[in-house]
Amino acid sequence: MARYRLSWAAAAVAFAVVAGPVALTGCSSSGGTPGGTSSSPANPKLNVGMELAYPPFETKDDAGSPTGLSVDFIKDFGAANGYDVVIQNTAWDGLIPSLQTGKVDAVISSMTITADRAKQVDFSDPYAVAQLALLVNKNSGVGVAADLNQSGKKVAVKTGSTGDVYATKNLAGAEIIRLADESACVTEVVQGKADAFIYDQLTIYRNQKKNPDTTKAVFIPFQDPEHWGIAVKKGNTTLLTQLNAFIAASKTNGEFDTLTNKYLAEEKATFDSLGFKWFFDFS
Repeated sequence: MARYRLSWAAAAVAFAVVAGPVALTGCSSSGGTPGGTSSSPANPKLNVGMELAYPPFETKDDAGSPTGLSVDFIKDFGAANGYDVVIQNTAWDGLIPSLQTGKVDAVISSMTITADRAKQVDFSDPYAVAQLALLVNKNSGVGVAADLNQSGKKVAVKTGSTGDVYATKNLAGAEIIRLADESACVTEVVQGKADAFIYDQLTIYRNQKKNPDTTKAVFIPFQDPEHWGIAVKKGNTTLLTQLNAFIAASKTNGEFDTLTNKYLAEEKATFDSLGFKWFFDFS
């Protein structure tokens, strides 16, 4: 990736001198998953959990190694703070437990900051902003979210996602189909087994492009924007402080622009044309 090497490297060195690497409760010296690196005495290991099933944020390359925007972002954080970052591929419902049990030190997995989750983990300041949208079957007759709140309508959601939370609170009249991953939810809509799938705008946009004959996208915000955060174990204030400092710097030093250009250039242009709020628009 074409990074801002001169200015970024100088900033990283300056920050590392001030902050320096710290020992983390969940760190270990054991080997990591594919794509990780072994730690050295000067660089403690930072175990990071993410579900590698959400491209282009968290996914795998052809060799099975972690790749994506979130992977680059957390590795840049590690480089700036003297950590060897090791990615631990973890199922979605195991991410928070992996923090609580010390298997990982941080989780970055396009996770929305919610009050319920904040009772279990501590969140960094937001590093991205997202909104929900609908992927609907063309024969469903659905034009807005409220159209789903009636008997006979079926709504597919990823279990535990904010789409699941929204449907549970607001679409009590519909049948809610809870599935383990996004692809299964999309399939339900494409095959007409569900009227709609509720998820973030980027996922909906991409899947509608893949299935133009059977689906349409409803890009009408029907709730407040969601904020994604990096989760750490309750009380890990040292790591949280470092993460917040890195996120604040990334909002002004071009980090998010670089990541967007590498992974999301086409989507950024489309979102701009439609007037949608971009992931890294913090205004």
